[in-house]
Amino acid sequence: MAVFTVALLQLLPGATEAENREKGLLWCRKAGAMGADLALFPEMWSCGYDLSGGAGAIARRAIPRDGGFLRAFQAEAAALDMAIAVTFLERWDGPPRNSVALFDRHGRELFTYAKVHTCDFGDERHLTPGDRFCTAELDTRQGPVRVGAMICYDREFPESARLLMLQGAEIILVPNACPMESNRLSQLRARAFENMTAIATANYPAGKPDCNGHSTAFDGIAYDEAAPVSRDTLVVEAGENEGIYLAPIPLDKLRSYRSREVHGNAYRHPRLYGPLTEERVEAPFIRPDRRKEY
Repeated sequence: MAVFTVALLQLLPGATEAENREKGLLWCRKAGAMGADLALFPEMWSCGYDLSGGAGAIARRAIPRDGGFLRAFQAEAAALDMAIAVTFLERWDGPPRNSVALFDRHGRELFTYAKVHTCDFGDERHLTPGDRFCTAELDTRQGPVRVGAMICYDREFPESARLLMLQGAEIILVPNACPMESNRLSQLRARAFENMTAIATANYPAGKPDCNGHSTAFDGIAYDEAAPVSRDTLVVEAGENEGIYLAPIPLDKLRSYRSREVHGNAYRHPRLYGPLTEERVEAPFIRPDRRKEY
């Protein structure tokens, strides 16, 4: 049975970009030694999700896509024969972006995804939102796997995972930086259930302000042909401590399930969904800090 193993790197960040680079590389090596096919970092690892100090300070922490930080993880992916999804505050033409770069086990950059649903009610108002959702075919030791990504608050919008499913995603990677309580975990469980996709989330551990660990993975397989009742799709849920938590995703079972079950794209009626793309916002959902340009 083909099993794709995601290493959820639930790590405390250092004080500098250099510290996060060296610690991140070390823990990628640990994940590789544990047999992981992909290592996933929590949100904005390059700066430890530090958005303090206002727009100017945030912009100074941003790093380029072609700089030494990302190139180090690109080289490490090839050296370890393991994919790496590394997160960073991306220098941009304008305010920075909250991004994740996916390198395959050959060191090729498959995509860089920038968070679409930035938290504009907080410090993320100083960032530039992304403008698309990405998937790519990842070459792995288990064969090709279609992988997509969304980041933290993207989870709150069903459209994020739905668009990734429509692009063929079998596994959705979710870098995260917030308290993972029952409602947010339920969102991830629901996104996996309704799209028949695996969803792997890496969060910061307790000790990082406003974070509490509980990195998770759900395999999206709600029903087993051999069982009369539904099953728990949870593969792993970490505690609050720092560590590597392995999430084995049973690809053969997932693909078989996707080929026969009723969720996903089989019975949708898109011709009726026009209001979902309307820009109008009405009471009680009007918020004065909403950035209308996005």
